[in-house]
Amino acid sequence: MADRRAAVLGHPIAHSLSPVLHRAAYAALGLAGWRYDAVDVTEADLPGFVAGLDDGWAGLSLTMPLKQAIVPMLDHVEPQAALLGVVNTVLVQGGGARPVLTGANTDVHGILAALGEAGIGGPGRCPVDDGALTGLTGRPAHRGLAGVVVGAGATAASALAALGALGCTAPRVFARSMARAGGTIRAAHRMGVDATFGLFDAARVAGAMAVADVVVCTLPPGAADDLANAISSRGTGVLLDCAYHPRPTALATAWRAAGGTAVTGERMLLHQAGEQVRLMTGSPAPLDAMDDAVRAALAA
Repeated sequence: MADRRAAVLGHPIAHSLSPVLHRAAYAALGLAGWRYDAVDVTEADLPGFVAGLDDGWAGLSLTMPLKQAIVPMLDHVEPQAALLGVVNTVLVQGGGARPVLTGANTDVHGILAALGEAGIGGPGRCPVDDGALTGLTGRPAHRGLAGVVVGAGATAASALAALGALGCTAPRVFARSMARAGGTIRAAHRMGVDATFGLFDAARVAGAMAVADVVVCTLPPGAADDLANAISSRGTGVLLDCAYHPRPTALATAWRAAGGTAVTGERMLLHQAGEQVRLMTGSPAPLDAMDDAVRAALAA
């Protein structure tokens, strides 16, 4: 396979574990000439970066704040990503006067697979007992699943799609700013998800989490610390905290201390990156090698 290049774009980006995951995948797949970098790109910089792509590129991973900003710059957008208005993966395909750019969303896959590790929606890859997962297994998906999403940005839209796939058609969403939640509100309407949106208040969110089957927290690192302090009791639900720094997060620690099941954010990251590797290379992702690499990076 010809040498290719890929990268994760975002701002800030130095903390990203995506290079660890993708480089481990390339090594396991024998793609010695492939490279994967982390590039700090702001929304203002994005059009110029995209215009400079050539046939040497295999694809891009997108993180904050670029998952929605990239959409108008693409030639094609896969149906699920178009429905959400959220793209975290761009495939760069050559053969013409300029590369053809196709947008996809692997965050939904990552969320479903991470929740699957707790038995939500079916069996998943069960990690070793290092604190990535504690508590329940074997919880089936069922109609009427009670779900809560904390945050209302691009990842929250993907969380709504994942919860919808699990049978949760009326989740509660708590936004830190309703003025910035418009994209997720529109995505919920397009998906036919009857989500209830409200402003974030730590005590109110903690109360909603206590009676939920599934909670997905999409807030950036540190932003859920007040919520962690508000948790005092809960039901039998499962929490996926999409943040993975610091590890464990304050929210995951508080959830477990109250007797709950918490799946940490690197599990979502692993599975969404694995799907990106499959799309960009055409080969099944070597998840075991990627898992080992990210565990070693986090331990260090």
